[in-house]
Amino acid sequence: MKLQTLATLYAVSLLIFSGCSGTVPVPKKETIIDTTLPMVELTPNGTIIDTNSIALEWKAIDDQRVEGVYIYRTIVGQDDSKKDAYYDTVASRFSTHYLDTNIEPNKRYSYYFKTYSTKAESQKSAATVIASLPELESVIWIHSRQGMPRSAKVIWRPHANEKVKSYIVQRRTLESSKWTDIATVDGRLNAEYIDTELKDNFTYIYRIRVKTFDGIISKPSQEVTVLTKELPAQIMQVVASTDIPKKIEVNWKKSETVDFLMYRVYRSGSINGSYELLAETKSNSYVDMVKEDGQEYFYRVSVVDRDKLESINSNYSALGRTLVKPAAPSLAEAKYVNGQVKLSWISTDSRAKSYIVQKKSSKSFFESSIEDFQNIKGNQFIDSNVQNEKTYYYKIFAVDANGIKSEPSIEIKMIIEDKNMVPKKREPAVIEREVEQKSTVKQPPVAAPVEEVIIPMKDFN
Repeated sequence: MKLQTLATLYAVSLLIFSGCSGTVPVPKKETIIDTTLPMVELTPNGTIIDTNSIALEWKAIDDQRVEGVYIYRTIVGQDDSKKDAYYDTVASRFSTHYLDTNIEPNKRYSYYFKTYSTKAESQKSAATVIASLPELESVIWIHSRQGMPRSAKVIWRPHANEKVKSYIVQRRTLESSKWTDIATVDGRLNAEYIDTELKDNFTYIYRIRVKTFDGIISKPSQEVTVLTKELPAQIMQVVASTDIPKKIEVNWKKSETVDFLMYRVYRSGSINGSYELLAETKSNSYVDMVKEDGQEYFYRVSVVDRDKLESINSNYSALGRTLVKPAAPSLAEAKYVNGQVKLSWISTDSRAKSYIVQKKSSKSFFESSIEDFQNIKGNQFIDSNVQNEKTYYYKIFAVDANGIKSEPSIEIKMIIEDKNMVPKKREPAVIEREVEQKSTVKQPPVAAPVEEVIIPMKDFN
């Protein structure tokens, strides 16, 4: 019994011969029995038993004729047709030990031996039946923690056997019956493992096997089931504005997630495009400041909980748009009369509150000047600041109450060719305004009455 309790130390420190290099002698087909050769006799404590190995010890053999020992083995209850089956050779008469590592737990093995010389074999020794130990039991208590984010925690009670070196953690899913070794936890007193990088709202099953210093692996423990934490519920109602100047307001229904942390707002130029993270907020609304008029974006919103789990956001997208530019005015008439350019136009958009007339003239071949006349309330413009034999270009813009400027009207090209025009001092352009803002147009002095001259438009594009 004392030998059995020291099995591990004995197996490590004992010099074992289970064969040697080169050709190992085997029993001859035609056996010659020499009754004078000594027989193998086990010592009183000549067996050491474990779950996966059996150690044998016999008394020393001094007969110089003996070359070694043949070992025969059968499994009791099996291999009935091989009761005299040769198993292995110890090729030295000086060796008195043999370790059989091809052992299964909780089985009975029968051994007997023969010494052999160069010419003959001894008689059979007495048969010895040895039962291997039952399989080592695993931990007797195992528990798991539920609802962790993308992870699972398994704890167990440390094994009582001091031979335990480590714990083997095994895992499977409901979809598979195959167990996979996922970790080895070293140290008998270590009794915890946290599995990470798991799927959300997914079921995993765990069990534990223990491993001893001499390589014995136990039965599996009881199984425990873990369900990982579910993602926060997705936002299903997202709306975005389409009529606000220079910005888009995004609103959504408030999340009912218990451990809510924040929302994440994403934006893309197309509904199925790449969405970039735009903002993180605790409010269930967001204002996206956009410089361009009529700019369209698609928005998605997700919920993030305190474990940093983020909900799905790809199922619901909202189209938002900044307020579009007002429609460009339609130019109705452009003419040159009595030294003045007169323009009139028709409003094409009810949003138009005022107008801008842009005047461009060429100073030289390489240089031109542009002048904007703003805040025109009516639908007419008079420019008296023109010079003979020069070319001018005019465009009209509509402006709404938000200061949003329309695209330009068509551009008018005016070539001043007035033979009767008298040189005059440079005067500012005069703008006719509605009702209270009427301006008096000062006519330049002339030597004689000048008839109205209408200059055809060379380019009305």
